[in-house]
Amino acid sequence: MSTDPMFTDRPAEYRYTSGERLPVEILVFRMDPADVDEFLRIDHAVWTLGEAFHPALDGIRFLSKEVWLNDARPGEVTLIFVFESIEAWQEVGEPGIQAELTAEFDRRFTRPYTLHRAIHEEERYGIHRWSRFDRR
Repeated sequence: MSTDPMFTDRPAEYRYTSGERLPVEILVFRMDPADVDEFLRIDHAVWTLGEAFHPALDGIRFLSKEVWLNDARPGEVTLIFVFESIEAWQEVGEPGIQAELTAEFDRRFTRPYTLHRAIHEEERYGIHRWSRFDRR
């Protein structure tokens, strides 16, 4: 990972890194637009915090998680995760953990929804974050 010297004179304002090669998971869900807020609330409680405090895992295994909503497609929710390594991602993907958290999510979120796309699977896990530019 490198830091671009072009931005070193403004370290308090910007951060730029490149050469990361961090694996990315992208999930696209569809549901009734009226159910999005509840879906996101339960997703955070079960998947984000559930993974963070799961006894088989040592904290949150991803570096970041973003939620994107598409006004052009109401009811579409895209979740984007960046992992520190494929090994960290595989820990979360352990079938027993996935089954447990899926059952808890489905118990709490009783409205219909579909996993419309798992883009990382479509791309054979080849998507990765190469660089990032952030305003602080």
